[in-house]
Amino acid sequence: MSRHSYYIAALLLLLAASSCRKDVQVFINEDTSLDTAANNGFAGFYLLNEGNMGSNKSTLDYFDYTTGKYQRNIYAAINPNVPKELGDVGNDLAIYGGRLYAVINASNKVEVMDARTAKRIGQIDIPNCRYIKFDQGYAYVTSYAGPIQVNPNYTQKGFVAKIDTATLQEVDRCIVGFQPDGLEIANGKIYVANSGGYMGAGSSDKYERSVSVINLATFREESRIDVAYNLHHILADKRGDLWVTSRGDYKQLPSRLYFIDKTQQKVTDTIPVAAGNYHLDGDSLYIYSTEWSYVTYSNVITYAIVNTRTHAVVSRAFITDGMDKEIEIPYGIVVHPVTKDIYVTDAGNYVSPGMLYCFSKDGKKKWSVRTGDIPAHIVLLPKS
Repeated sequence: MSRHSYYIAALLLLLAASSCRKDVQVFINEDTSLDTAANNGFAGFYLLNEGNMGSNKSTLDYFDYTTGKYQRNIYAAINPNVPKELGDVGNDLAIYGGRLYAVINASNKVEVMDARTAKRIGQIDIPNCRYIKFDQGYAYVTSYAGPIQVNPNYTQKGFVAKIDTATLQEVDRCIVGFQPDGLEIANGKIYVANSGGYMGAGSSDKYERSVSVINLATFREESRIDVAYNLHHILADKRGDLWVTSRGDYKQLPSRLYFIDKTQQKVTDTIPVAAGNYHLDGDSLYIYSTEWSYVTYSNVITYAIVNTRTHAVVSRAFITDGMDKEIEIPYGIVVHPVTKDIYVTDAGNYVSPGMLYCFSKDGKKKWSVRTGDIPAHIVLLPKS
């Protein structure tokens, strides 16, 4: 099952659960020698594990390029006096201005840490927060605004919060569509992918299908771009054009990748690939999809690379050694900008520790390591 459909189902069965924490665990990658080229320009990377909803098990891992050590649950060890540790459902992770920002969805906060030490600095309170981007000293965070609740008659529109990163205080809000997810900043605008995910679970026509366009200078929504049902991620390529993913309706309407021309401000191409998540490296958009169907009650997992300049699907298999068959639920992806190593996470069964795989640029496995529950979001830490 895709994480989004699993997430919606989990809302109906949400249980309060307490979880026991262990001290930080350190793992050495025993199946490979460290590729020292990965060290080039970066100290390591953080990985945010979402944790199953209601379990309060979002955790932070760190991989050190110098030592080759992978450390699990470092937040708990570094910040032992934080009562509920990182919180419930880690939804996004980013570094800006020497600080590490973890968006913790069901705990209604953005946790702020020192990017070098992961020592807690503070938190930003935002209800049902989802994704984060930065520009000119401000953080912009999407919020579902209302409670975590599947309801076709949901009335609370979402918003984008504007945060002063110097004070960690919210300074403004812009109302957008229902259940806004990913956002991108380009061309002097903020583009927001509205999903309507809480509303469409019972009927496809309840989903949102638009991208909100916010004027960055005025911080007000100036228009909507019609795209497709149940939007999720959005990013800009090197030319400032936008690539948007749609989850579809899990029934008759498939997941697809859409192209928005920045000049025309409309969809001008639909790429025939399912797109659950992606990472852009140069002109290459690395895509995977775990597409759940309520018709067949099964997942279809696919991988692809799309050239964002030509719009051609240049590969249907960026994992070339057969290891894609070992990955149960691909859930996160990053391509190292120097080595071109491809990192793919596996959420497994969603309730047990997952896996992180490192593949060479040729798609062959280099190493793997166990993570926390539902490994999802990776951010590279530059060298100081």
